[in-house]
Amino acid sequence: MAFTITDVSSLPVDIHSFGNPGESRVRHVHLDLTVSFKEKKLKGSATLALEPAGSKLILDTRDLNILKVNGSQDGFRVGPRDPILGSPLEIDLPVGTRSVVVEYETAPQASGLQWLSSAQTAGKHSPFLFSQSQAIHARSWVPIQDSPGVRVTFSARIQAAAPLTSLMAAIQLAPGRFHMPWPVPPYLIALAVGELQFRPLGARTGIWAEPPILDKAASEFADMEQMVQAAERLFGPYRWGRYDVLVLPPSFPFGGMENPRLTFATPTVLAGDKSLVSLVAHELAHSWSGNLVTNATWRDFWLNEGFTTYIERRIQEEIYGRRQSEMEFAIEVEELKDEMKDLPPGDQHLAIDLKGRDPDDGMTGVPYVKGALMLRGLEEKHGREKLDAFLKRYFDRFAFQSIATEDFVAALHEGFPQDDVSEWLNQPGLPKDVPKISFDFEPNPKKTWATQEWLHWLRSQPKPSTAAHLRDIDMQWDFTNSGNSEIIAQWLEMAIQAGYEPAYPRLEEFLVEVGRRKFVKPLFEALVKAPGGLERARNIYAKAWSGYHPITQATVDAILK
Repeated sequence: MAFTITDVSSLPVDIHSFGNPGESRVRHVHLDLTVSFKEKKLKGSATLALEPAGSKLILDTRDLNILKVNGSQDGFRVGPRDPILGSPLEIDLPVGTRSVVVEYETAPQASGLQWLSSAQTAGKHSPFLFSQSQAIHARSWVPIQDSPGVRVTFSARIQAAAPLTSLMAAIQLAPGRFHMPWPVPPYLIALAVGELQFRPLGARTGIWAEPPILDKAASEFADMEQMVQAAERLFGPYRWGRYDVLVLPPSFPFGGMENPRLTFATPTVLAGDKSLVSLVAHELAHSWSGNLVTNATWRDFWLNEGFTTYIERRIQEEIYGRRQSEMEFAIEVEELKDEMKDLPPGDQHLAIDLKGRDPDDGMTGVPYVKGALMLRGLEEKHGREKLDAFLKRYFDRFAFQSIATEDFVAALHEGFPQDDVSEWLNQPGLPKDVPKISFDFEPNPKKTWATQEWLHWLRSQPKPSTAAHLRDIDMQWDFTNSGNSEIIAQWLEMAIQAGYEPAYPRLEEFLVEVGRRKFVKPLFEALVKAPGGLERARNIYAKAWSGYHPITQATVDAILK
């Protein structure tokens, strides 16, 4: 069965962009940038090719210093700064204009860039820079129509002092020169500069990392080529050429970022036993859902993450077996149910209303796990064979396009005319017919347990736990000194809630070393609720702040007021 849809939604209004792509639309961006670690700035120009081109071009910016447009200081205006959206850059276009050159420099506090001193890196020899553009942070280092519905190709020349290596999520033509021939949403434009080395893992897969952690990362991610092959068997060809992973310093605010051809990953998944490599399966899955077929606006974020979480589970099953996949899915569902207890009803919808809000607010477990559960329900209802055939057609039909929730619903009704997913999309909580992800966790702990089994066991401890109870199990299992990031984060949250003082030095050490938002946010939230915890939280944050990415800083600032 083939889709008969003739067109997808034509550029739905993106409330998180000032851009005017209906009048003048950016199609290609060429960046010519110099990296200044001394000033913590990128300096240079962006050349924007337009089609169509009207009388005016409006771009998104955030804290950029716009120096000239087309060689002149006239003919453009930077509007007032909105606390969420940044500032519009309005450029007058004389008749016949098909491109503009914007000369600019970034601000040291650019929300999409993190500048690390050599002391904040693994090697301790050289500074490090990396970008994180999702959701609307690309505008802090590139003047662009920063909407996922406005896909662009791009090229770049990046100049950085030797011996630093520059990388982008693109084809590398030569040192410091890059080209991305496939149209991508702006949030997938990515840059990293540091002391980096490469280790191939397969014909089209490999690891980039700082030298001290390269061996560990290559060992942990040794199954990447198998993952790519498994994903292709399930959902069609991998269309981006290479699939490499860059392991960033621990200040990276997320687990991973699916930048095409070059996933950015946190070192907190280097557990030594491959128990956390589902993150790689997740970011790889984005090569189909998110990168190939993209949410048109941030209201539709679940189209990226729900599909990806479902595909991640399928890849895990192919490589590591059904038991491992179901165990990980069961843990994710547990986490979702706990999280939804504190979410307002509107934030429990898949198609979320983000009017007047930062799209980062929508990055909860709902679009990920609730979206995956919806697809699991379709699998159980229609069978894997039919669902997989539907997904392959879906990825083929919408390849290199950005779509809205309504486009998915129309495609679903063609494939499965009787299905109604409106309750999943527009109602809080989980529907009554939600699939049951069951896994028989053993009640008695063993040293051979996987990470997910330990997490389940820790979360099943009496609530509230007492300091005495935590002392007893800590004496037996030494959780306070665990090197597994997921386990230590869960343990430290329990320690805060129980007032278990022996874990507090480890708490401070962990929060100063690790800037991953998934861990930092719940720990600071637990601290401010604990007796005397607010002062402790502020003291720890004062030590940790300089090592946190601006996204993580904003999260903690909101918690500590």
